[in-house]
Amino acid sequence: NKVYAASGCNSSGVIGVNQVYTPATNTWTTAAAIPTPVCSPASAVVNSILYVFGGYLDLTSHTITNAVQAYNAKTNTWSSKSPMPTPRGSAGAAVEGGMIYVIGGYDSGTGQRLNNVEKYNPLTDTWTEEAPLLNGKSEPSIGLIGTTIVAADGDTSSGDTGDNEGYSASTNSWKSLASDPTARNEAFSGSVGTLFYVAGGINNNYPPLNLTESFNLTANKWTVLAPMPQATTIAGSVVANGLLYCIGGNETNGGNGINNVQIYQP
Repeated sequence: NKVYAASGCNSSGVIGVNQVYTPATNTWTTAAAIPTPVCSPASAVVNSILYVFGGYLDLTSHTITNAVQAYNAKTNTWSSKSPMPTPRGSAGAAVEGGMIYVIGGYDSGTGQRLNNVEKYNPLTDTWTEEAPLLNGKSEPSIGLIGTTIVAADGDTSSGDTGDNEGYSASTNSWKSLASDPTARNEAFSGSVGTLFYVAGGINNNYPPLNLTESFNLTANKWTVLAPMPQATTIAGSVVANGLLYCIGGNETNGGNGINNVQIYQP
């Protein structure tokens, strides 16, 4: 029943602050800071533990890490877990069947958009390599519809193409889905019920978008919805109590981060 915004970056650089939002009271508090601050990591929650995967250690060289940092809200403490096989930033993550799938990302050393998909088992603290994305991408929008992990949009080697793919853990395979009509990356996203939502982000360049769309997996179709009050990109996103939260982000290229909390009610 709480939302955690851990680490990230702003105009001052990479920051390790861990802020806690309580929807019931519409208030923020501060929790234990992340030991190794990172920008643009992937994150997921399993059994009330928040896992933070990889990210950039600085904003100059964009040095990437494969570190996995886990936060226990009950004890307000962080611990290190088995590192990812592939260091990366700007990846996405989804939970299916109690497993965490870290998807795509960017290798700043080679300049490659990654197609790697690695599965983390929180119970055994181990990693396995899974079937790769059909198209390597960073800054993807990730969600879960039923048992299908959706990896939409993102920045590919060809720019923002709107590429949309679905992953089945039971068959360990990806298939192409209907592309997003508004190609973008750095959007915020999440699944509520049977629909996957994508909002904001940028289309190859600034300024950010305020467009909101939903994706229906059964119909393989995108629908335009109410726009965001404020266009933003590189925001944090989470679904809580049937609502989609967009936390912070940026409204200009290289500008200051914003502290807005925008909530979409499906």
